[in-house]
Amino acid sequence: MIEVRFHGRGGQGAVTSAELMALAAIEEGKYAQAFPSFGPERRGAPVQAFLRISDEPIRLREKIYEPDVVLVLDPSLLATGGVKNGLKPGGTLVANSAKPVADVRGECGFNGRTAVVDAGKIAEEELGVPITNTTMLGALLKAAGLIDLNSIKGPIEHRFGKIAQKNWNALNRAYSETVIEE
Repeated sequence: MIEVRFHGRGGQGAVTSAELMALAAIEEGKYAQAFPSFGPERRGAPVQAFLRISDEPIRLREKIYEPDVVLVLDPSLLATGGVKNGLKPGGTLVANSAKPVADVRGECGFNGRTAVVDAGKIAEEELGVPITNTTMLGALLKAAGLIDLNSIKGPIEHRFGKIAQKNWNALNRAYSETVIEE
């Protein structure tokens, strides 16, 4: 089982991202669950979402405290601490940042496998808005695999309708532009 913890801010689509990945994994015949963790937070407040993907039924129904992968949608969360908490040894940090990998690692105090992409820039150029959720899925898929890249296309089309192609373009661009360092 692979466990992913998403860090974002209310309104950035962390919950939607986790749900899209779960739907794509289920379409591949895997077991998956996605769920948020937030209370009465408002738009812009830090939120977390969780994703589990497995070849076996998933019986856990709790937050993910020791993820294999941490995905950070908002670069300001890197410096506020906590994003790397519990990340398993050998785990991967996937971050939205315009900074080089070394700077991202220094900012959050993480020295492991790190994937970085400027998802904000890509989202602005491809979508016209700074919402990085589908863009960051491209980085996640490049860094951690989890599912076949094309499996996410159906859930994106279903969720986004007329703007699905723009989201698909942003995802693919992030997939190709993500820099990974061990």
